[in-house]
Amino acid sequence: MSTNPRADAQQRADDIEVFRRELERLGREGALVLSEAQQRTVADHHEALLRRYAQAFDIDRDVRAKQLSLGMRIASFLGALALAASVFFFFYRYWGRFSPAGQVAILMVAALGSFVGTVWLQGRDSSGYFSKLAAMVAFACFVLNVLMLGQIFNITPSDRALVIWAALALLLAYTSDLRLLLGAGILCLIGFVSARTGTWCGIYWLDFGERPENFFPVAVALFFIPDLIPHGRYTGFAVIYRVFGLLTLFLPMLVLANWGDGSYLDLESSVVEGIYQVLGFVSSAAVIWLGARRRHPAVVNTGMTFFVIFLYTKFFDWWWKDMPKYLFFLVLGLTAVLFLVALQRIRRTSHALTEGGVA
Repeated sequence: MSTNPRADAQQRADDIEVFRRELERLGREGALVLSEAQQRTVADHHEALLRRYAQAFDIDRDVRAKQLSLGMRIASFLGALALAASVFFFFYRYWGRFSPAGQVAILMVAALGSFVGTVWLQGRDSSGYFSKLAAMVAFACFVLNVLMLGQIFNITPSDRALVIWAALALLLAYTSDLRLLLGAGILCLIGFVSARTGTWCGIYWLDFGERPENFFPVAVALFFIPDLIPHGRYTGFAVIYRVFGLLTLFLPMLVLANWGDGSYLDLESSVVEGIYQVLGFVSSAAVIWLGARRRHPAVVNTGMTFFVIFLYTKFFDWWWKDMPKYLFFLVLGLTAVLFLVALQRIRRTSHALTEGGVA
């Protein structure tokens, strides 16, 4: 059981819907037939629970409600983008007509006003859609605030702005349970830590992308944050941290496996590429094993994806020029089939071990 009351209520509502369908099937099959009194007691109990949950947490009671909720989430996201774009273009359309003092005042009012509005809506919006929309607009206004103030006072660009943006994005994400802003905050943290790592290694902070190894420290930190800080209250937050951490690890590793000149290692480019090709295989295999052991499907899928990418990249290096194209793609297809067979066996073995443990 998580510590998020709304998530628990939604999970209970989903379980009730599944129970009703299964009970109906069991009745048709003659495996379990409840008396009318028992059916009425169970139905009344479930209806009372659903009414209470709907009033307290605005949950989705059935499939149709979930479809409407998805539409509302899409509308909320598009509305936030449109409002943020409106604020941005409004500033640039009329910006030159204001004095510096007026510009600063407008920026401060926009940033603080949108933040206060978000806090005000959170206490009154049980569905969360309007407060999440306001949170995204508040973040956009704050980012614009920092950028425009830097231009007004001719401040030298600094990676410290990423820390400020990350702090607000994470604050709004955790208070609004908003995964989109969590992703934005993580991206800001990735940029800051990678830029600071590059600065410590002697390069200008805006050039941190020229050395992909700058991303490795923040990748490791992101992956293990859910293990250090419990995220049971926040739906999907732990998965986002782990997936962003793996992407931040494997993407630079994939670049270095094909572009050794971007490494800090004082070795021949071909040697560096070989090292990172091996590390790519070993790391992705280790991630698959770790994800399977801890029962993290997103980790397993991400590790498997990059293992296949590294493997296919090597196939391309080895055989693309010398092998007939039909034979090359036949090898790729047979490799995919081999992966399916191996995964199927692993899945059967896992089920057998689980059943044996239960037994």
